[in-house]
Amino acid sequence: MAGSAGCEEPLRPTRLVDKDGRCNIEFGNIKYRNHLGYVVDFWTTFVEVRWRYVLLMFVASFIGSWFVFSLLWYWIAQSNGDLMGQNRADGHVRCVDNMDGLTTAFLYSLETQTTIGYGGRSLIGVFINCFICGVILAKISLPKKRAKTVTFSDTAVICLNKESLCLLIRVANLRKTLLIGSQIYGKLVRTTTTADGDTVILDQVDIDFVVDAGKDNLFFVCPMTLYHAIDRSSPFYELSANSLPQQDFELVVFLDGTAESTSSSCQVRTSYVPQEIQWGHSFLPIISRTKTGKYRVDFSNFSKSVRVTTPHCARCFEKDPDLTGCNAEDDQQEKSGIDNLGFQVIDIHDSVDVTKM
Repeated sequence: MAGSAGCEEPLRPTRLVDKDGRCNIEFGNIKYRNHLGYVVDFWTTFVEVRWRYVLLMFVASFIGSWFVFSLLWYWIAQSNGDLMGQNRADGHVRCVDNMDGLTTAFLYSLETQTTIGYGGRSLIGVFINCFICGVILAKISLPKKRAKTVTFSDTAVICLNKESLCLLIRVANLRKTLLIGSQIYGKLVRTTTTADGDTVILDQVDIDFVVDAGKDNLFFVCPMTLYHAIDRSSPFYELSANSLPQQDFELVVFLDGTAESTSSSCQVRTSYVPQEIQWGHSFLPIISRTKTGKYRVDFSNFSKSVRVTTPHCARCFEKDPDLTGCNAEDDQQEKSGIDNLGFQVIDIHDSVDVTKM
């Protein structure tokens, strides 16, 4: 039993927002009349439905229309005695020629709607064609498709930045066209307990992010690093390098902007769980200049980080902003924290049996 237990994989953290921005939430016990809202707002429903269902609807609508009119033509021909094998009186005038069964009626209906056509039958075919083409065009031009070319770093890091302890995240625009009026903000989602003992699930706390140029109307021409200062007003103030992996929260980051080429608004979002936040790391540089004077972005280092000397917690940094508690030997080994001065350092010789209590 012990051996099998050791082979069990650790449970993956539950996410409200996936790394690609999709929200993991289910709606249950919805009243039946509320479902009618999806029918009333049918255009949005068709645009948001998956491609496989759009193609299925495209095929089914045309085949269904052809079949309905084929039945109508067959009924007309049969009622008028135009089908082959029916007894016709002398001087019989046909409504439909060359129709000898349901198959020819279906082919006649198909030909009527897909060629020049005439009357209401052709109008229905044109209407279906225009509607389906409109849905396909709207799905192709959805703003969330533009969001696919904006990417966040796989992990976030916590290190010193401009004499402050900060949480850092990278974001990059993979297109050369800009996102106009870009705004960046975050939400810390967690389960909390109030003073009255009530449990609040998905409690949200605002997280402010800034870059060197501010936080509004960003010049998003190259990858940017987002900063969140961990001070007394930050919800991360009480965390430390040791307690961070044991926390249960989700940091959701949003980027809103307007696509320069289409003028459509879009939102990009991702999330980070505690296991994806590296304490005592800093991102590698990715921007350089070539010999010809052009700027170059190396995306191979976009999410890579290195260990740097970092305070063990925000309180430690307030008490020792110069990190004098870190000895030089640990700095050379790229230690990710500072020494706890409450511990006593002793030497352990090889002859001492350290397994004895």
